[in-house]
Amino acid sequence: MNRQGPHTTAGQDRTDAISVRIPEACRLTGIGRSKLYELIADGTIEVVKVGAMTLIPFDSLKQLIADARKREAI
Repeated sequence: MNRQGPHTTAGQDRTDAISVRIPEACRLTGIGRSKLYELIADGTIEVVKVGAMTLIPFDSLKQLIADARKREAI
């Protein structure tokens, strides 16, 4: 049986998602949970609360990585 996540359809990659939950953000970026929460607290990563659920816009994760790459290039 092919089990897929709640936001995934057949042939669709998670990078097509517009937002991800905390565990998925950690998995996608390789950042630990504590560090991710630090980045959220200092405003580096945007979050959206939907009820009790915390969602991170995928664009915010992509921007985090892009900014880190720019800093390394300097």
